[in-house]
Amino acid sequence: MDWFRVRLTEEQRRVVNEERTFHPNPRIRERMLVLLLLHNGFTRQEAAQVVGIGRATVQRYVAAFREGGLDGLRQWNVNRPVREMAAYRELIRESFEKQPVCTVAEAIERIFQLTGLRRGPSQVRKFLKDLGLKFQRVRMIPVPPKKTWPSTSKPKPIFSTPS
Repeated sequence: MDWFRVRLTEEQRRVVNEERTFHPNPRIRERMLVLLLLHNGFTRQEAAQVVGIGRATVQRYVAAFREGGLDGLRQWNVNRPVREMAAYRELIRESFEKQPVCTVAEAIERIFQLTGLRRGPSQVRKFLKDLGLKFQRVRMIPVPPKKTWPSTSKPKPIFSTPS
């Protein structure tokens, strides 16, 4: 296969120059910068060093440009798994806002009853945090004893003598 030289038309160069500065996705801006550097005569290795990526990554950018042009370079198909519980997000939120749970174990059981999905404690904690729900720590408030109680009415000595 022949070595592919990046040559941009005047219109492409204008688009690349604009998108390398103003595109909302930083990875697309990086790709446009690499393309502009290659167009201006940098080698793939030099462009990789300037941008701070690997030469193989530059090669992938060039292959994407060769196959799809600027639109091929703009594609950002990130493969992120979607949680199964995401489909039940609103149902779970409504249930927990109507009747809050006290423990994570109770939340696990409620989610299982609502959705049929059983998840571990750490996954349920993270999911509930992503929903915007917070765990409230509940404890007893210490109250000093009343002085009128028979057990506390007489002051006790700090040191006692053996009897």
